[in-house]
Amino acid sequence: MDNPFKSATFTAIVSDLHLCEEEPVNLKFPLWKKYKTKEFFFDDVFEQFLNHLPNLSGGLPIELVLNGDIFDFDSVLAQPPRPHYRVSGIERKRGLHPQEQKSVFKIKIILRAHKQWIEALGEFVRAGNRIVFVYGNHDLELHFKEAQREVLSHLKLNEEELKRVTFTEWFYISNEDTLIEHGNQYDPYCRCEDPVNPFIERAGYLEVRLPFGSWATRYIVNGVGFFNPHVDSNYIMSFWQYFKFFIKYMARSQPTLVVTWVFGAFATLKQTISDQLHPAIRDPLSVELRIEDIAKRANATPSMVRQLTELFLPSAGRNPWLIARELWLDRAAILIGAFYVLLNIYIYVNAITPLSIWWFLGPSALVFPPFLFYSSFVHSEVLRFKEPQERILSLAALITKVQRIVYGHTHVSRHEIIGAVEHLNSGTWSPAFTDVECKNPIDQKTFVWIFPSLEGRRLAKLLKFKDGVAEDRFHSKHNN
Repeated sequence: MDNPFKSATFTAIVSDLHLCEEEPVNLKFPLWKKYKTKEFFFDDVFEQFLNHLPNLSGGLPIELVLNGDIFDFDSVLAQPPRPHYRVSGIERKRGLHPQEQKSVFKIKIILRAHKQWIEALGEFVRAGNRIVFVYGNHDLELHFKEAQREVLSHLKLNEEELKRVTFTEWFYISNEDTLIEHGNQYDPYCRCEDPVNPFIERAGYLEVRLPFGSWATRYIVNGVGFFNPHVDSNYIMSFWQYFKFFIKYMARSQPTLVVTWVFGAFATLKQTISDQLHPAIRDPLSVELRIEDIAKRANATPSMVRQLTELFLPSAGRNPWLIARELWLDRAAILIGAFYVLLNIYIYVNAITPLSIWWFLGPSALVFPPFLFYSSFVHSEVLRFKEPQERILSLAALITKVQRIVYGHTHVSRHEIIGAVEHLNSGTWSPAFTDVECKNPIDQKTFVWIFPSLEGRRLAKLLKFKDGVAEDRFHSKHNN
């Protein structure tokens, strides 16, 4: 049987939509997770985008690649009313764990909130086009077949139309000329440990092994509603930036922020290390069939699958100290340790001769200057890996025999030549704002458009969908 995904004339690539549940407006604190409220849903704009794409292709069929983080399972906090499975206390506060029944519940919640989006996608397929879902770090729970079936059922397609929808692990090769990856496999903090064998067993349940970034989103970001997770600068700050942010936005609404952070940080560290200690579930009798299946759905060969896995950067979860630094637990340990030592000295001396409490408070105040000095020299490593290395681009292009590589993940749109490889990043459609009030959106609703010329598909453009039409970065409009 012919593979309907083998060749493509026109390809559109979008990523990082981060579709999630609707956050109800908090009347007491209206800025609480404002970016998740229905005010910033873009389902109608995405429907317009899908309706506009045939204008670019001249009515010819289009391959739409949804390149990861389309659904944000990590940010879903909804709870089933009467669950027939165990829900722990931390799951009630920070979201359900990545187990199949719970993942199916979450995708139902997302699709119910974005009914217009999924209906528009279904109509796009019925019009003769096709769709490829590539997993990102926030929608790794699509590894569960039941979660995929839930998406397919909401598309409301017949048997023949369903053949034009597929799901692929972490990459997809379009028309033998373009490698499309979400890009999280080259980010140690967001890497899926083993996308070929993504499951682990925990307490008798099958789970998707999540990376550090996903657990940090669940246990920390989900508990602090003023940090927008779609822009790094919103949650990666210096000590003084955090202090000023707290005073401005959180002193009244979340005065126990430190407690929330410490709880979330320790829970993230514990869960990340625990996941690393659980071996992946592997079946030696079917491992080759698994690789062949991944290769078939990605338009690759089994050898390409094996070689691409060799390019992954080591997971940060293997280095607990690195994780602790990212969570600021090293700085917390310094303060707690210093105060503990000073308090014990004070208690010991005070037992011999009575001392004023200032003999403890004074030396304690002297701890802060060296603490701030240390903090100023410790920077987050997360941003170091946000853009692909030239070595990885070159090797990935050689392995897959392509001339172009498209990533997502970073939320930063790009189009450049790195070495001998054309590199594009499709940017984001997520509700990404640089401010808590959600008044300053970053450049978004961008997509990659690949189309033919006299020499084949040698042309690719980074376009932005705005006011019902696609335009490039210089604002020249493309209607056909």
